[in-house]
Amino acid sequence: MRRACILYGQIPLYRCSSFRRVEGGVQVEKIVLQGRGVIPGIVEGEALVCADSITGWGGIDPETGVIKDYENVNRGKCIKDTILIMPGSKGSNGWSCYFGAARAAGSAPKGWAFSKIDSSAGVASAVMQIPTVVDFSKEEDPCVRVKTGDFVRLDGTKGTLEILKACSQ
Repeated sequence: MRRACILYGQIPLYRCSSFRRVEGGVQVEKIVLQGRGVIPGIVEGEALVCADSITGWGGIDPETGVIKDYENVNRGKCIKDTILIMPGSKGSNGWSCYFGAARAAGSAPKGWAFSKIDSSAGVASAVMQIPTVVDFSKEEDPCVRVKTGDFVRLDGTKGTLEILKACSQ
């Protein structure tokens, strides 16, 4: 059954779809946010939303993937194997150095989504080569629509970010 995202406001059906289906024997509601795919690939996992982004130079420990940014509400959490969601970059081009080093150390996110792409986030995406989706509409801003801990599927080829929530029956 396909329906508009009534719970989240008046968003046109072609921009955001929500429907229920069974995955692995569990009924889930899937909310699809449409952005623009930049680096292809499909990954799924737990979302880590950093609505204020992460400082580029020294914001993470590249060896462990732990957020060190003093101003970040997620300070102390690990980005490894998450789907990292941010509005864009923050700070200098140290972004590509630190996130690239995290990838080399095996402590990088599986994929990431940016509300809007900027030059530092673009360079980091090219260096990381992990599935990336960017440029969501204001109504579909993943920093607002997705919550830390949500299970999401990111498709860098189609440019979609799906929020998968178990439904109560």
